[in-house]
Amino acid sequence: MKSAITLLAVLLLTAGAAGTGYCQSKVFDVDRDMYPYYPSLIKWNKSHAGFTPPEVCGECHEQQYEEWTGSVHALAFKDPVYQGELNKAVKAIGHDISRQCEGCHSAAGVVTGEIKKPGLAGLSPMALAGVSCDICHSISGTTHWQTPSHEPENGSMILTPGVETTEGGVLIKRGPFAPDEGCGDGFHQCEESSLHLRAELCASCHQVYHYDAHFPLEATYLEWKHGPYAQNEILCQDCHMVATETFLRSADTFTKPEKSEYHHYFNGANYLLYFLAEQAANKAGDKALAANVQQKYGMAVDRLKAAADLEITPVYRENRLAEVKVRVKNIRAGHNLPTSLTNVRQMWLELTATTPDGKVLFSSGTVDETGRLAENTRLFNSDGMGDDFHFAIDPWIVTAFSRHDTIPPRGYKDVYYGISMPDNLDSVKVEARLRYRQADQAVAEALLAAVPEDMDLETVYGIKEVPQLPIVDMVVVSADLAAVKK
Repeated sequence: MKSAITLLAVLLLTAGAAGTGYCQSKVFDVDRDMYPYYPSLIKWNKSHAGFTPPEVCGECHEQQYEEWTGSVHALAFKDPVYQGELNKAVKAIGHDISRQCEGCHSAAGVVTGEIKKPGLAGLSPMALAGVSCDICHSISGTTHWQTPSHEPENGSMILTPGVETTEGGVLIKRGPFAPDEGCGDGFHQCEESSLHLRAELCASCHQVYHYDAHFPLEATYLEWKHGPYAQNEILCQDCHMVATETFLRSADTFTKPEKSEYHHYFNGANYLLYFLAEQAANKAGDKALAANVQQKYGMAVDRLKAAADLEITPVYRENRLAEVKVRVKNIRAGHNLPTSLTNVRQMWLELTATTPDGKVLFSSGTVDETGRLAENTRLFNSDGMGDDFHFAIDPWIVTAFSRHDTIPPRGYKDVYYGISMPDNLDSVKVEARLRYRQADQAVAEALLAAVPEDMDLETVYGIKEVPQLPIVDMVVVSADLAAVKK
């Protein structure tokens, strides 16, 4: 009897162990019932209270509508670079997977099922409006901890534009402050939302993960969260929803803006989108929109120019100038420099050393007449790779970074350049430039060449071929260095 009991216990333990092995969860479990729009992780509390186009919001909120118009949020879905990438993705892997992108670029278009392919043809104003007023102000919560990665990713937000009542759907709009009496003017109800005062609101879409491998292709939120700005309670909104002067104060002194200083600019470094949008507005004869976008272009460039700094230091060996050290510092960006799609973005050093009479001794990081960077340029970005560990750039292929070289908030990277000094020289002039553009010229040309047929570049933007991408000189410094250490 005792041996039988012992045998039964062994069998039960073995079965339990086997069961544990066979039932073990995957690293990235996906609850398809919870996320019906997967790989977009949006949840929609559907009711008869539908989405409201931004033009309707603008009837009562003129200033906010004017600030939002021409912003990167307003242009998120109509962005030709995005549409070119989307078109390539759909051809490569199908439209179902592309919901990962569409869920943030046009949340309303995804949950209503209106978006079925790349392009703009036949879509409603609400779908075309991208990240519109009603999307942000309909967010009632997030599911960051329930996602496959247990982090914010791919639109992990809950949209509740309204609720069902016995009299039908009632619109509810949420904001960061207690509503004034009469808020909504009978059109919608107003609710105070603490979420709108936290960076988690932005995290839903500013953490972009591979649709299957859940590798963070963009990690802007986590870069912020793991740095000094989060520790000092300076949020995304405190830098990107304010004028340039307020941004400088927030970044330099960790001082939160006053309520009256917040605006709906959503301004960041994507000046290429503003550049193309201005071209389209001019082609359409919309001078007001062109001026609006041009202003936001200027704001984006100003922020880039304020984000970083450079220091030049000579390095002597045996009292002779042997190297030049350039320290690249992230002094004001609350996330890494660069951020977002770092395997596409380009931030690099251009360095030139010249003799007193102007003869070039050394140069690195130059751009040729076709917009191509010189070989061995010192870049600050990432190299993506796929499952085969080979270089890749398309986001549906990249599942890891083989090189990730960006600069954290208030951090720096040092770069050394060897200088071969002729014996007859007493000094050398060194100029360093930190330069930035949205993408490699060839990559941009490929993406813009892939736009859907209804976004013909000449018809919409008035351009017959892809122009050279604008480059911003973030910082320019120079120094006269002695050939011999004194």
